[in-house]
Amino acid sequence: MSRLRERVLPSAQRRPLEELAEILDLSSGDVRSKRSAFWTMLALSAVIAAAGIHTDSTATVIGAMIIAPLGTPIMGVALAIVRRRGQSAIGFVFFGSLLVIATGMVFSLLLPTSYALLANSQIAARTSPKLMDLVAALATGLAGAVAHARRDVAAVLPGVAIAISLVPPLAVAGVCLGHGAGWLTLGALVLFLSNLLALVLGGIVVFTATGYATESVALSGRSRCRTRLTLVLLAAVVLLPLSANSVISYLLAAWSARARTVAAEWISAVPGSSIAGADVISREIHIRVRTPGDVPPISGLVGALRGRIPDGVPIVVETTQGSTIHAGRVGAPS
Repeated sequence: MSRLRERVLPSAQRRPLEELAEILDLSSGDVRSKRSAFWTMLALSAVIAAAGIHTDSTATVIGAMIIAPLGTPIMGVALAIVRRRGQSAIGFVFFGSLLVIATGMVFSLLLPTSYALLANSQIAARTSPKLMDLVAALATGLAGAVAHARRDVAAVLPGVAIAISLVPPLAVAGVCLGHGAGWLTLGALVLFLSNLLALVLGGIVVFTATGYATESVALSGRSRCRTRLTLVLLAAVVLLPLSANSVISYLLAAWSARARTVAAEWISAVPGSSIAGADVISREIHIRVRTPGDVPPISGLVGALRGRIPDGVPIVVETTQGSTIHAGRVGAPS
């Protein structure tokens, strides 16, 4: 274990505990400069993220990820848990999150009421988190903690900001909330919270494994039991909802394959028509139809799907003529 620790965090590059705490604590040292930089960069990253979501621009959203400063107070929370000290960093995370959500809500006013949120790839990608999002977030949390603890790899932090993607999910939540899409808002918030908790969890693991917890215990004389308990609770809070969501997404993917088969039989009544695909988007099955004319009665499709996929799954039909038909839920009264 000690050899692995030395490889991950060589003694020559290890930041002393007090130096690390000074970097991550926005309430110590030159408080005015730290807070000014934090709020300025966060406000700008929120505007960039919201603008990128509004224009469905991946490059613009990546720009917001690069400058997003939320990682610092979140790592501060992890270190505070290890040290069993005050949690002032939580306030920066909470109010910073509210600032980004509010910015997203302002930008939502620029969208027409008929705007299809799920047609925007930036929104669709951040409203249905899965277990693999947790894996990526946890790995990023580990990388972020190592980058803060080592003096020679601080330059990778922009890459960490890109990977963890804290601000874009919050901006998506604000846009969806301002548009009145409650379920999509919840999905984006779940993604953010999973990233947040995974980042804290990764920070606790690294700070504990690299000796900061032991050093804190030696200085304070306090037990490490609470830190271990926090690790277990955070792991459960992050893992359970995302695992459940991943199972649901897997089942929906299997059901979408059945829906495509049924839809192909349904659309065969129109000569020259075919099914371009069936995908799961935010727990809805979207069936894409190529047709030179009108589609057959939509009730026939929903009725044929009954018994092939569970009742209650929403079906949306998208045609090459640009129309989107919300067919309803399988098994629902017509």
